Amino acid sequence: MEKILLVEDDESFAKYVSALLGKERYRVVVADEAEEAFFAATDSPPDLILLDVVLKGGDDGITLCRRLKRDQRTARIPVLMMSGTRLAEDDQLKGLDQGADDYLLKPVSSKLLVGKVRAVLRRYAAPGELRDLLTAEDLTLDVSSWTVTVKGQTIALTRKEFDLLLIFLRKRGQMLSPASLLETVWGYDPATYADTRTVKVHISSLRAKLGHKVGDKIVNVPGVGYRFEG
Repeated sequence: MEKILLVEDDESFAKYVSALLGKERYRVVVADEAEEAFFAATDSPPDLILLDVVLKGGDDGITLCRRLKRDQRTARIPVLMMSGTRLAEDDQLKGLDQGADDYLLKPVSSKLLVGKVRAVLRRYAAPGELRDLLTAEDLTLDVSSWTVTVKGQTIALTRKEFDLLLIFLRKRGQMLSPASLLETVWGYDPATYADTRTVKVHISSLRAKLGHKVGDKIVNVPGVGYRFEG
């Protein structure tokens, strides 16, 4: 499930959007002010940020968008802005100039909102994330049949090990924190569950099953996370 960070200080509208996107099988995390949103985006990066321009206290949405786009940890995350008060063309241009992918005017229909979210996520999807067959030298992972082979030999993986490897191959070269893996693979909320030993044990088992040459491609950077090289 793709994760969306919704930055919205109107509680009733946040519940409406969360329910709407939840029905579309998106996982929604809500923040109601800029600093909380920035921490959430850098701690466990979402696939998309849905950002209201007017926020209570601190930075507004325009300032937050600029901050996100200037930080290397969040620069590539797509941002959809929306507003029910800043409707002028100049306001929209400011949002787009700061890196927003689109600027929606409230009230926005449910169909249009979902359509915009889908379109932006499709546009940002890496080619490797759209393929059913992922390879890395001697390693082949077939998403459609849920099989993994190394040098033509089928490797028996558990569901969590398979999901971990799938994430690593789709995000190859990217640093993935244990918290983000717990959230993506296990579905845990980082705010309530942060025991990273689960990740460490599963990655250790995955490396062993893949063998020395392939398993060593999963690199651990102590204190930071893991990435798949190659």
